[in-house]
Amino acid sequence: MNLPFEPKRQTQDYQKSDAAHHIHAFVDQKALNAEGPRVIIRGEGLYLWDSEGKRYLDGMSGLWCTQLGYGRKDLTAAAAVQMDQLAYYNMFFHTTHPAVIELSELLFSLLPGHYSHVIYTNSGSEANEVLIRTVRRYWQVVGQPQKKIMIGRWNGYHGSTLAASALGGMKFMHEMGGLIPDVAHIDEPYWYAQGGELTPAEFGRQCAMQLEEKILELGAENVAGFIAEPFQGAGGMIFPPESYWPEIQRICRQYDVLLCADEVIGGFGRTGEWFAHEYFGFEPDTLSIAKGLTSGYIPMGGLVLGKRIASALVDQGGVFAHGLTYSGHPVAAAVALANLKALRDECIVRTVKEDTGPYLQQILREVFGNHPMIGEIQGAGLLAALQFAEDKSTRKRFVNENSLAWQCRTFGFEEGVIIRSTLGRMIMAPALVATRAELDELVEKTHIAVDRTARIAGKL
Repeated sequence: MNLPFEPKRQTQDYQKSDAAHHIHAFVDQKALNAEGPRVIIRGEGLYLWDSEGKRYLDGMSGLWCTQLGYGRKDLTAAAAVQMDQLAYYNMFFHTTHPAVIELSELLFSLLPGHYSHVIYTNSGSEANEVLIRTVRRYWQVVGQPQKKIMIGRWNGYHGSTLAASALGGMKFMHEMGGLIPDVAHIDEPYWYAQGGELTPAEFGRQCAMQLEEKILELGAENVAGFIAEPFQGAGGMIFPPESYWPEIQRICRQYDVLLCADEVIGGFGRTGEWFAHEYFGFEPDTLSIAKGLTSGYIPMGGLVLGKRIASALVDQGGVFAHGLTYSGHPVAAAVALANLKALRDECIVRTVKEDTGPYLQQILREVFGNHPMIGEIQGAGLLAALQFAEDKSTRKRFVNENSLAWQCRTFGFEEGVIIRSTLGRMIMAPALVATRAELDELVEKTHIAVDRTARIAGKL
């Protein structure tokens, strides 16, 4: 092997030990043990290497998180310096520390002015766990303790802890114990699959009106908040019609229901705006953040609160019986601070908005606009989804779209590119530091994988 970094052990040895000790995420563990997982040993820029020496262009930024790519020395240096100075302390016992203070100052300089406070967590799942308790506590403080019900969307994703999976609308997760009381759901705004004869604008409004219907069904006096991703991430990188978010915001304001945006995937430059709700033009009351906050270099998340909520909790709320051992962890805060400075000072988010983002959207439409396998292309900035279709004229989807998309994902790995399959959609979200040449490679290798899949499906 000619590797940039030599593994210490043979691949099969790693795989055997992995099978003996690990339960992986969202996989049939028995089948994975028989196959053997891919062992990734190094990352640099947009590229990863496995233990067999194969190189991959990571078209998914890990899990939508490595905004700055791999191997950033400034982030590792920030962690090392902080570890030497103050490796850990908590935010209990009436204490704080400089790293978390400076991080928050920078974070709120990047956020719109109607946000003021944050509760730090270790992940997006935790941020959404904290969301439920914080929203319910807010309504207690302002004298409406009966407002407890949270409304989410079917096929939405908000994490894999108990409450977070309940907020989400992945029914197979609910069947495995992911349910709690006082959570309801409405349909997702997936026009291509569910729009029928409606125009996208009509469908968007119709989906939004389901929220009003659900609020009236449950009683507005009982509904605490509505949570949704600005665009659906794990559900297939689904962008709602333009008519959707203005109507959702109007309904939330009319019935005094908090509008809670899950920005775990959409935040920190992915759409070309700092936060995805800015791209879609609405103003949430809360933001759940994680992933791109630290570029994935160390776990960290948070729940950002608007001034309305924060003021009530601070001025009227007394003791909020909440806390996490690692909330605002000094090392995580230092890495997040270095990460946000890089995104800002290197004009990376602006570059995504003005250059690389439009370029990716353009070449995807040039390459796949007339492809017999692709019915729709959605995306903005450095994220996109390719919708498989058996009949483009009628938006008919393949009966076996899941297996076809999984096969396309597998072909991608064989070609040296990492893309993700969700239902009948191929999704990509490369690091925000991607060059045009790297985006060309991403699209070229994805094209090969889609063509190979089209031959299986009889479309080429």
